[in-house]
Amino acid sequence: MSAATATVAAPSMAKSGRVRPAAALEQTATMAWRNLVQIKHNPMELIDLSVQPVMFVILFTYVFGGQMAGSPKEYLQYALAGLIVQNALFGTLSTGIGLNTDLTKGVFDRLRSLPIARIAPLLGRVVADTIKQVWSLALMFGLGVLLGFRFHTSVGSVLAGVGLLLLFTLSMAWMAVLIGMVASDPEKVQVFAFTTMMPLTFTSSAFVREDTMPGWLQAWVKVNPVSHLSDAFRGLTTGGEVASPVLWTLVWAAGIAAVFAPLAMRAYRARS
Repeated sequence: MSAATATVAAPSMAKSGRVRPAAALEQTATMAWRNLVQIKHNPMELIDLSVQPVMFVILFTYVFGGQMAGSPKEYLQYALAGLIVQNALFGTLSTGIGLNTDLTKGVFDRLRSLPIARIAPLLGRVVADTIKQVWSLALMFGLGVLLGFRFHTSVGSVLAGVGLLLLFTLSMAWMAVLIGMVASDPEKVQVFAFTTMMPLTFTSSAFVREDTMPGWLQAWVKVNPVSHLSDAFRGLTTGGEVASPVLWTLVWAAGIAAVFAPLAMRAYRARS
């Protein structure tokens, strides 16, 4: 067994014992695939990714639509972008909860015994959870079209909006990773992350226009990263201003990743 292990480890390990970058990327992809394949053995996970998006689209459209825009269809045309953004950001909670669960159950201890890069299980989880967002996004778009939502831009523009959303979600995932690393149990991860995401999404232009809010709140809404992402995604899918919100979204994504990725990595090394 030891000879076989050495044979497997040798191609991917440098003489210093470090995993080569190319091998680390391959191992990260393998760990991401491991997390995605779990859906096949646990279909309930796919249901979890489906129920909340459907519920939010239907509730916001038919409960708030008449009050907000005069008709559910008109409100959906504005609010669907915000609903998709909200769902993507709340979806990052699963990353923090999943990582915390793996740590507390000793899954990472077993993975560390393998001849792979220590960072591969962490990055694999982040990448897999970001890919899962595509399913919820497609589901919300499909349901939105059935309820009356219409695209007013090109296919390329819509795909650019999806790419921007996934990029920003990936940067926000590092905040969830940090919370997952420092929290003592999964329940606390959910509480900490929820109290962070809720104010960000609801004090933004995701669901209502900023000019309908009090002046003091508008100042925050204008700099809120969720506002920039919602406006950018809305502009790329239904038309409107694109350049400025896209630029600010990219700036925020880079800033969030630059702050939280190193902190999350430091907490990961300390925890593992």
